[in-house]
Amino acid sequence: MNITVLYGTETGNAEMLAEDIMAELEGEHDVDCSNLSDFAPDTFDAGRLYLIVCSSYGDGELPASAQPFAEALQANSPDLTGVHFGVFGLGDTEYEETFGFGSKSLSELLTARGAIQVGERITHDASGNDLAEDLAFPWAAQIVTLAEEKISEGVS
Repeated sequence: MNITVLYGTETGNAEMLAEDIMAELEGEHDVDCSNLSDFAPDTFDAGRLYLIVCSSYGDGELPASAQPFAEALQANSPDLTGVHFGVFGLGDTEYEETFGFGSKSLSELLTARGAIQVGERITHDASGNDLAEDLAFPWAAQIVTLAEEKISEGVS
């Protein structure tokens, strides 16, 4: 399967996790990785699966590298019908009122333009006991399996 891991980051944690996910999936899949700040929403390819790793910042806003992508999505509103994606968030439950809002915002922006979210959005809690990769690697494997089923069934 062709997979692109996209990340939105403020401090680099989402970038490191995205690169780890890419390394975990390589070998069985054709995987690349890109910062959302370098990815134009009109370049989505319905033949690829997109795994998005995004943190939250401030009062639940998108991190700096995801903001230009979100602004372009809102301004241009591309038709993303047939695009499949999964979202993994990074957050901290010490900020319970805005926990995981960055990844939630991206998910809502993409689905509003016709993209299909595969599986559940999971958010790692920086105040928890789990390492982010301990949640992210099984999540990524599950999303890939679900996407392969959806794509083979012709679900768009």
